[in-house]
Amino acid sequence: MQSIIAIAGLAKTYAPRPPMGAFEALKSIDLDVRRGEIFALLGPNGAGKTTLINIVCGIVTATSGTVLVDGHDNVAEFRAARSRIGLVPQELHTDAFETVWKTVSFSRGLWGKPANPAFIEKILKDLSLWEKKDNRIMTLSGGMKRRVMIAKALAHEPQILFLDEPTAGVDVELRRDMWALVRRLRDSGVTIVLTTHYIQEAEEMADRVGVISAGALIVVEDKTTLMRKLGRKQLTLHLHQRIESIPAALGAHALELRPGGQDLVYTYDTNTDRSGIAALLQDVGAAGIRFTDLQTKESSLEEIFVSLVSKRS
Repeated sequence: MQSIIAIAGLAKTYAPRPPMGAFEALKSIDLDVRRGEIFALLGPNGAGKTTLINIVCGIVTATSGTVLVDGHDNVAEFRAARSRIGLVPQELHTDAFETVWKTVSFSRGLWGKPANPAFIEKILKDLSLWEKKDNRIMTLSGGMKRRVMIAKALAHEPQILFLDEPTAGVDVELRRDMWALVRRLRDSGVTIVLTTHYIQEAEEMADRVGVISAGALIVVEDKTTLMRKLGRKQLTLHLHQRIESIPAALGAHALELRPGGQDLVYTYDTNTDRSGIAALLQDVGAAGIRFTDLQTKESSLEEIFVSLVSKRS
């Protein structure tokens, strides 16, 4: 699939500020974002997610490396590159004394787009802002202000939408509305790049996932492939009678006996064949252990993320 964002060798080092030395915020990032996908960028606080987004959007200057946005260098051809991007930052910055309608319309005009009241009306209705169109921003709730930020980002019909922690601190209703809108935008051809602390949202929404830790991009993978490659499964055997310890005959299976003595847990890679399970069940029976039920549980994206980041720390 064709890339709409191509990042090569991107690095950012902040100058030393006594008593601290220089800080390397990004370390030679290479990343291609595919046209029309939802790409989730995950990482702990301070990992470099916002720095990366701000460099792509032309807000922060990179120390080295290049960024192409739909084929346009975001430094040499800043306006052409930036006009293709809509950005919803974490912080709520907008004109408190302006009305919703005027601030969203003004954002469209900033990028040279002709007035299009019908389009602005559609955005406001999609974001449940139509009833608030004549309200001043200062009178809105935090959730409504977040909706206005999204409307502003969409006003000039960008091909790429960056959502930096878009659902942080917002209500469940807005979160649901926002993800419905994101799906519609993706279906219309808009590329979505998002960061989120709600990893279950990335698991539900994203086509591909990138994990960044301490300024380094440690993995980029299709979500389903990542979960298959790095995920693990647990098989839990609920025993007919409690046991005090795991019999020596089962030592080769690396089992865990849970407190209470009635659950045996076997953990295995999701891409491993099932011959190990067949052998385990045969050996459990040979050891005279009966079980009443068995359950399997697969790793979530959050568990994989925690595992990846903890290995880098």
